[in-house]
Amino acid sequence: MFKTNEYFEGKVKSIAFQSEKGPATVGVMAEGEYEFGTSTVEYMTVVSGELTVLLPDKTEWKIYKKGETFIVQKDKRFKVKAKPNASYLCVYE
Repeated sequence: MFKTNEYFEGKVKSIAFQSEKGPATVGVMAEGEYEFGTSTVEYMTVVSGELTVLLPDKTEWKIYKKGETFIVQKDKRFKVKAKPNASYLCVYE
């Protein structure tokens, strides 16, 4: 059925499911700064709020707002700042 995940002492939570495009999670982030790693290519779409992201091999942070998507390649690390609380959809390839 669904699998729930919790990270950073409960400040980031997600629910995994099978979407029409493949494995995915929908989640929420409390205001804060986080670092994640990938094991697949990830397509991350902001659903509400905004995420300021430092993608791998980049030196400048970029703001992504509702409806915008960023892509992180496999086996990479990236940083995210959520302000205010934000929600997202992540599809894995």
